[in-house]
Amino acid sequence: MKHHPDKGGDEKLFQEISAAYDVLSDPEKRELYNKYGKEGVEQGGGGGRSADDIFSMFFGGGGGGRRGGGRRGPQKGEDVKHPLKVSLEDLYRGKTVKISINRMRVKYPAGVSAAQAVETCAECRGRGAVMKVRQIGPGMIQQMQMRCPSCKGTGKIVGKGVKVVKERKILEVHVDKGMRHGQKITFRGEADEQPGMEAGDVVLVLQAKEHARFKRRGADIVMEKHITLQEALCGYRFPIKHLDGRVIICKSKEGEITTPQTLKSIPGEGMPVHRRPFEKGRLFVLFHVDFPDTLTATQVKVLRSCLPPPAEPDIDMSAGDADGNEPEEFEAYEVDAEEFGKMKGSAGGGQAYDSDDEDGRGGGQRVQCAQQ
Repeated sequence: MKHHPDKGGDEKLFQEISAAYDVLSDPEKRELYNKYGKEGVEQGGGGGRSADDIFSMFFGGGGGGRRGGGRRGPQKGEDVKHPLKVSLEDLYRGKTVKISINRMRVKYPAGVSAAQAVETCAECRGRGAVMKVRQIGPGMIQQMQMRCPSCKGTGKIVGKGVKVVKERKILEVHVDKGMRHGQKITFRGEADEQPGMEAGDVVLVLQAKEHARFKRRGADIVMEKHITLQEALCGYRFPIKHLDGRVIICKSKEGEITTPQTLKSIPGEGMPVHRRPFEKGRLFVLFHVDFPDTLTATQVKVLRSCLPPPAEPDIDMSAGDADGNEPEEFEAYEVDAEEFGKMKGSAGGGQAYDSDDEDGRGGGQRVQCAQQ
């Protein structure tokens, strides 16, 4: 407190005191100092506390540098994200791909370490901003914060000879079995570097392309299969080319009948579970039955002889009505389901009783009768 700059003390001496306190109060840094000296501490990350950090610690901000206060260690640069398109086959089998990136790298002069090449800005004391006071009227002043002109808001002053150059690097990307759409693969510290800052990460975001045959949900995959009426009634047997190139045979049980929209599964033939590649989900098959458009008289005769007869109707089809009229026969025509309810209930364009009300009373004004 005696040497704090706000109390009229020497700022340089205070920085030395705060740097010493920062090392001695941190067991890890103290051990680095005992083994490798001041240079070892600087290269291991850290640096002295700011004047405000030490001052606030003495006056209730306490708890040491690990609570509140400024950021410990170098500031980290921005991460860079790239999409990586993969197929469902890639996610099933796994894949290794090489990609090229251009990044900025800091080059230091000979004999100058990263810690020595960058110093804390003396004008803003590492904050990146300074307070300016200006008079806006008689007895009136305005205090405002603005970017530090010396370090341009970075809080650091880069030494002479330090350069930032463009570099090209090849990254080897391993897409593990069972990874999913949107999953991220991170390369630590491979983004752009800036003096006095830790390099950000390169993050690859998997973008799974649509598959022509399979759709995925979790570790399960599903496909659709159209079968004929004969296969639905007499059994099916068909090949499936899997995502790893294998051909598996899917067949029905003896005497089993497959109805439309039947969903069946084959255990252990789905996607591998991420990080447990020997464990797999299920392969689902959704069946559609393709009925023939027409049948010949011979086919109808054969089918009738093979298939169970229809159930007896609960109404006598030979009996007429009370007036002696014979039953009428009609052919039913195929229509769209959306046609149901489209025909108006009256001839007046929806007037009178043409209403959606269940009681059919409509919503218009009613005729009232009064006794004379």
